Amino acid sequence: MDTAVVVRRGVPHGAEDQVAALYWEAFGRKLGAALNPPAHGRAFIARHLHHDRAVVALAPDGDGVVGVAGYRLGGRGLTGGGVRDVLSTYGLFRGLPRLAVLALLERTPEPGELVMDGIAVDPAGRGKGVGSLLLTEIAAVAAEHGCSRVRLDVIDVNPRARALYERHGFDAVRTEQTPYLKALLGFGAVTTMHRALPAHPGDGVAGSLGKQR
Repeated sequence: MDTAVVVRRGVPHGAEDQVAALYWEAFGRKLGAALNPPAHGRAFIARHLHHDRAVVALAPDGDGVVGVAGYRLGGRGLTGGGVRDVLSTYGLFRGLPRLAVLALLERTPEPGELVMDGIAVDPAGRGKGVGSLLLTEIAAVAAEHGCSRVRLDVIDVNPRARALYERHGFDAVRTEQTPYLKALLGFGAVTTMHRALPAHPGDGVAGSLGKQR
């Protein structure tokens, strides 16, 4: 694990473009149908970030964000932008079908639940434990907000991400076959995973996850 990486909550001001680039690199195929071309999509994400809905990993040499994990809580996620924002950016006729695609990707938390809004790590930092650090901090955020579990969705073409989640105590609860999205978004099934949290933040969320690093 890269112990020199610094994990903090919130997107630093001035790092919006970096976070948007990481998100697009990780999820561009899925988001492209709604936000392409890529330059427009990255700019849209950067412009509408909710800074307080993320955990980031910062490079020790000051080169900025090397990893980000977004989450949805209290009605807001990391990636923002509403109907008016999409229509003003892409126009009415191009914007309406894009809104339909974004609606397919929307995930609403249930009571007592934090929903992860995606995790992305710079390619140069993969395999060094950055994703584990981000997941540990996400669990701590959820516990501090009184959540009983963390929920996320992982697509069938990303087995590496699923293996990471399983190492951190996430269990698959259901898989939805989505063959109608294969051509449009690049995946044909989505698995929902849960990680139960201790009843009280003081029960050692960070400590229990730390053993899995």
